[in-house]
Amino acid sequence: MELIFVYNANSGKWNGYMDIMHKIFSPKTYPCSLCAITYGTFKIREEWAEFKETLDVPLAFLHKDEWLEQYGIQEKLPAIFLKEGENTKNWITAETLDQQDLDSLKNLIREKLEFMNIK
Repeated sequence: MELIFVYNANSGKWNGYMDIMHKIFSPKTYPCSLCAITYGTFKIREEWAEFKETLDVPLAFLHKDEWLEQYGIQEKLPAIFLKEGENTKNWITAETLDQQDLDSLKNLIREKLEFMNIK
């Protein structure tokens, strides 16, 4: 089993610079709530980095272009997917992510993992 976090942003340096500018100049229209929750303007939020280390499940992080290339699954992004064997399903939807802050996202992930008997 693996959790795959998929950002609604493309990979690459140029795209990263454009994302930073978008966050600075128009944060309310920034299209990736997962990025906004887990990253500050320039780097990962320390609280998020520490939280990831407490999870007993493998994690993968992909940008939307990487996601489409590797999985070819068209879903509204950002989203968190659960991969079990050959099956991959949407585990936390874009609509749900759009309503979270860092603390509520951490709590939601913990609750869903506990429900699955995973810490």
